[in-house]
Amino acid sequence: MEPFTAASAVIFVGCGVGLWYYFTAEKARLNRKRVRDASKGTGKPRIGGEYALVDQDGKQFTSDDMRGKFALIYFGFTHCPDICPDELDKMARIIDLVKSKRGLVLRPLFITCDPNRDSPPVVKTYLSEFHKDIIGLTGTWEQVKDVCKKYRVYFSTPPHVKPGQDYLVDHSIYFYLMDPDGEFIEVIGREHSANRGAKVITDHIGDWEGSIDRS
Repeated sequence: MEPFTAASAVIFVGCGVGLWYYFTAEKARLNRKRVRDASKGTGKPRIGGEYALVDQDGKQFTSDDMRGKFALIYFGFTHCPDICPDELDKMARIIDLVKSKRGLVLRPLFITCDPNRDSPPVVKTYLSEFHKDIIGLTGTWEQVKDVCKKYRVYFSTPPHVKPGQDYLVDHSIYFYLMDPDGEFIEVIGREHSANRGAKVITDHIGDWEGSIDRS
């Protein structure tokens, strides 16, 4: 019987570490798959769907334009005093972290919940403070209400507002991660740091087996 040498010990430990890493990574991958599959299960209310809005340059932007890349969607409004700026700062950090690890595979979207005040020029000026890659979307009251309903976002903006009239806007505080086919994957909440949120996204990107637009 050969003696158990130092070299053998190194090989043994190395194999053990390799197996531990493999099974840990595989367990995490299967958990992510369960998250994706659970969002598409029978009887589950669907998150997402077809929509037609306009971007910050006044050009039409539809759900078809969102597809091809992973999409990270945030619903907010430009008059939001603190939560939206904090979350958009986090979104900007997430964009850069994902880009550094996976390239140009993420399409970040900001959809206003306040179409009465958030015209394309207002949205464009507002988003310029955060990140150049964020696409801002707005539309009519009916269009915005429709997309909020499809994404299960709380929508409280009144339909008929007179110029100068003040009112409160409330909304859900989540990022919605969608795959390149436009299907919902999972939400990233306020409890996620930028680093943790970026890891969630990059892990799902790594699991993706279909085509993806990297331009």
